[in-house]
Amino acid sequence: MVKIRLKRMGAHKKPFYRVVVSDARVSRDGQCIAELGTYDPLTDPATIKIDAEEAKKWLANGAQPTDTARALLKKAGVIE
Repeated sequence: MVKIRLKRMGAHKKPFYRVVVSDARVSRDGQCIAELGTYDPLTDPATIKIDAEEAKKWLANGAQPTDTARALLKKAGVIE
């Protein structure tokens, strides 16, 4: 199954995430199929940048977002 999830980047205690499309069997920070955007929780307010058209395309093709990715997609206005 293909999932939309977060890939952790950044240094120790300074997380930065990429919103990616990857196979469910691959590890969290492993190979990804596509990169949809970024999420930076350290800024105030948190910065969310997501390519809405690309995300909608993957959702239409059957990609399942994780709970956290779904919340970010809602905040970005991609899904209701």
